[in-house]
Amino acid sequence: MGRPRDEHHRRTRHRHHQQQRHPAHHRPAPRRPRPAATGTAATAAVPAAATALVVVDLQNDFCAGEVAAARFPGDPARLAAVAGRTAAAVDRARALGVEVVFVRFLGDPAHQGPAWQRRDAALGKRAKCLEGSWGAEFHAALPRPDEAVFTKPACFDAFLDPAFEPHLRARGVRHLVLAGLFTDVCVDSTARTAFQRGFHLTVLRDCTTALHLADQDILRFMERLYGARVTDLGDGGPTDEQPFALPELTGSAARTKVGRP
Repeated sequence: MGRPRDEHHRRTRHRHHQQQRHPAHHRPAPRRPRPAATGTAATAAVPAAATALVVVDLQNDFCAGEVAAARFPGDPARLAAVAGRTAAAVDRARALGVEVVFVRFLGDPAHQGPAWQRRDAALGKRAKCLEGSWGAEFHAALPRPDEAVFTKPACFDAFLDPAFEPHLRARGVRHLVLAGLFTDVCVDSTARTAFQRGFHLTVLRDCTTALHLADQDILRFMERLYGARVTDLGDGGPTDEQPFALPELTGSAARTKVGRP
């Protein structure tokens, strides 16, 4: 009568020992097949209907008045030109039925984290685009009542507004056209996250300018790292959708390159 019970205990100890040697949470996850490097999903055109024009920080403290002129290292006329071209991009997008979304920055000390405050104190930087001030107001292109506005409280990336990405997804947007200020700060920060979230990117070269870097350097960086298409709004008429419709990649442009990201 004792042998079956001893056998049961022996088998139980053996299973327990095996589980300790090979715990479930150490088992390798099953490998998922990787998507193909090339194919229609990677090379297909994206129509203007799946595009949103994102106007980044076109605000007075960045492109008009004494504060903007004092901090911009180049000719302030460049800021005025960018604001004018961005306003023209907004008009054309509206005429084509392309959604326009606006992003604004608020730099109040109450929004700043400790690192931001320390940097400003060390460099003697003054807070810009204070909430409710003229400096925080949009310049040259104003949102319509039916157009979405997203806020970045002392941060660079539009995706840090938690409503930004859900808004785009709900409308089937797959392609972002970026305009506004500055190419190497908030435009680049937004482009970087957009690329990582799977959005196609176009940067309108004549609708943006850089603050710290040469324009051509940051635009080349965005082309290489994010696969951004860099193009001009151009002087086409209100029905010219070239800046907003992403063309299909064909031939050598559609081939996947292996190398450094």
